[in-house]
Amino acid sequence: MKTRLGAIALSFMVILMSQTAFAANYDIDLDHSTVGFKIKHLLSNVRGTFDDFSGSFVYEPGKPETWKVEAVIQSKSINTNVEGRDKHLRGPDFFDVEKYPEILFKSTNVSLVDEQHAKIEGILTMHGVEKTVTLDVEIHGVAADPWGNVRSAFTATTTLNRKDFGIIYNQTLESGNLLLGENVDLTIEIEGLQKEA
Repeated sequence: MKTRLGAIALSFMVILMSQTAFAANYDIDLDHSTVGFKIKHLLSNVRGTFDDFSGSFVYEPGKPETWKVEAVIQSKSINTNVEGRDKHLRGPDFFDVEKYPEILFKSTNVSLVDEQHAKIEGILTMHGVEKTVTLDVEIHGVAADPWGNVRSAFTATTTLNRKDFGIIYNQTLESGNLLLGENVDLTIEIEGLQKEA
């Protein structure tokens, strides 16, 4: 009887371990990830990226209660491919990178919409202001690369009002219109490289 109970207990432990084995820790692979944004400028849109960032996340397919995300963006890495504009964006009128060198994100809740989509709520700290934001996430899945590494990938989007973070600079044109829009569309392409257990 004891032997049978022991076998049952062992089997139960194996089942529990197999259920949690897929929860994995990933580092963001910078070579295959981008943090991009778009903002209205007069009649068109200006696009840019933040080129220096890092982060990690925990991901278990189908179990959003286990997912966690933390990321850091270096504000000075903003890049719109125009040197003068980028210098202005790094200054006090916008990101004030000397005073606020980092943009931080930490997830607080994750919910599945369906098998390919989720919503990630978290605290975004930017320009000295903390706000709760929600990322709409497309889940691309998990796969092994040709070198034996395990990777997972996601696309996250959201829209922020820059004034909510104290970035209020603008100019009024002769027409009465404003030079810059208030809303900033973010598109984040993330590929994660699974850490060794």
